[in-house]
This record gives sequence, structure tokens and C-alpha cells, in this order.
Amino acid sequence: MTPYSWYVPAVCGYAETKETTMTWKSFHNRGEILRAVIATADARRDGILPLDVEGVSDTFGDELTLLGALQLRWHTRLAGRIERELMHQPLDLEQSVIDAWRATADELPGIRAIVDHYRSEPQDAAMAEALAKSIGKEHILLAIMAGQANVHDTPGAEAARRAGARIEERARATRTSRATTVADLGLPAARGGLLERLKAALAA
Repeated sequence: MTPYSWYVPAVCGYAETKETTMTWKSFHNRGEILRAVIATADARRDGILPLDVEGVSDTFGDELTLLGALQLRWHTRLAGRIERELMHQPLDLEQSVIDAWRATADELPGIRAIVDHYRSEPQDAAMAEALAKSIGKEHILLAIMAGQANVHDTPGAEAARRAGARIEERARATRTSRATTVADLGLPAARGGLLERLKAALAA
């Protein structure tokens, strides 16, 4: 079992809707509405679930279900990004994981803001429990992929969570530092590769 196939189902179990059978039409509509939610969240970046997007209440029902769907998108993108980073930078596992976390946060800024907001201010005990579980699983994944834990180390799960939390803290700190530096230099936040960043610097 790959880390991706283990991690995403394990961390996102609570994201499932009450209705387990979904037609293709309803699945397609759900995907369209979720994309609209993500686009709205990216535009606002206020950390609040955009419940005013058309179709959200009928499709997701409540805040916890919508939050679960957004976390599923985050976790799926993060897991895939980590595997790609490790292919490009296999000798420095922790830095690859940090780079992947930062890149995912840059790609999904609205989701990241929402998860962070409700992580600090959950609406109720059920949301707090769901977030704590998913974040704990995410930290274990970060530690495993950084070579600081073993996927079968059940007795060491707490140590793995602590190691993963430290990795997330490093990713956040370096992402904030990088954003501040770009802002201080008056450069646009180029999202592409090295060539795009060089073009942005030369054009400034």
C-alpha cells in the first residue's frame, strides 16, 4: 500500500456524505459546486466557509460536510505533491515534504485559510474532533514521507504526529518568510518555476 492510498481514505473518512450512493449527474454537480466554493475561497481568503455559493446548502447540507470535502481536496493534492517532490529531490526528504506543503498551500490558499480558521475556532465539538483527527493523520504522513516515522509504527504514532507538526511549522515559517521577502522587494509572487521567477525579477 502506498502512503497516498493509505493516507487519503484514512484522513478523510468524515468527509463522506450521508448518502453513499451518488449518480453521475449528482457527482458532476457536486464537483462543479465544490470548484465554485474553492474559487470563492481563493478570492476571499477570509477563512470562512463560503456557504452563500449557489447550491452549497442543497449539495453539502452542513458546514462539517463542506469542510470535509475541502479537506479531502487539500489532502489529495498534498499527498500527490509530496510524491512528486520526492521524485525530484529524493536525497533531502524533509525539505521535499516542506516544499510540497508550501506549494500546496500556494495552490489552495482559500482552503488553507479555511482549515486554519476552523482549526483555531471550530464551531462545535464534532468539528473540533474531525479536524483534530485529520490534522493528526496529516502530521503522521508528513513524518513518514520525511523519513522520520514508519507507517506501521502504531505505538509511535504520537511521536510521529509531533514530528509531523514540527515539519508543518517549518513549512509555515519558511512560506511566511518567502512571502515577506517577495513583498519587501516589490516583486510579484510568481507561481511558476525558476524561469518564471527570473522573468518576474527582470521585469520589476
